[in-house]
Amino acid sequence: MTAAPDHVSADAARPGRLPRSERRAQLLEAAQDIFVEAGYHSAAMDAIAERAGVSKPVLYQHFPSKKDLYLALLDQHCTAIVDLVREALGSTDNNRARVTATIAAYFEFFDRDGAPFRLVFQSDLTGEPAVRERLDRVETECAEAIADVISDDAALPREHALILGMALAGAAQNSARHWVTSSAETGVARTEASRLVDTLSWRGIGGFPKADRASEAAPA
Repeated sequence: MTAAPDHVSADAARPGRLPRSERRAQLLEAAQDIFVEAGYHSAAMDAIAERAGVSKPVLYQHFPSKKDLYLALLDQHCTAIVDLVREALGSTDNNRARVTATIAAYFEFFDRDGAPFRLVFQSDLTGEPAVRERLDRVETECAEAIADVISDDAALPREHALILGMALAGAAQNSARHWVTSSAETGVARTEASRLVDTLSWRGIGGFPKADRASEAAPA
């Protein structure tokens, strides 16, 4: 029997064993299903292990506690929504298109398979400081990314731009959450819901004129 090459991990070399990164991803996927279905407090590590098709000791090898597992999953999805917003803002120099892309990013996240939005925006563990810190950071980082563009383009004071960033992020988040929880009854398509919020947002933020960079740069 030929031995596995030195560069192949022990997990990968054994039949039925997954590399550590793949096993971790599998466990996170199973955990998401259980946490979304049951909430943090009612979710059981036994149920997560069973959903993943592993023994509970294997689960604990990767995540020492239920809270560690929840935080790892929360980190994954918090990073995802912040990245979506930043990518949308950076996708074009046209401000009208930026608003459209940013609103669409929120709706895309809320419409993702597995309902990750429930962990980020409807967590039942908000009293836990480590969770609260992550949720607050998501709200702040998304608003700050929007504020950066507003402040630069409209030459508004940073504090003013951040208020507007918070308002736009909040409107997108709350509208997308309402849509995803009611669309089965209302029949409103995601693209239409996103367009409505996009139109409202642009009519508001579009009222702030772009700064005249030429006059700013001109000598006194």
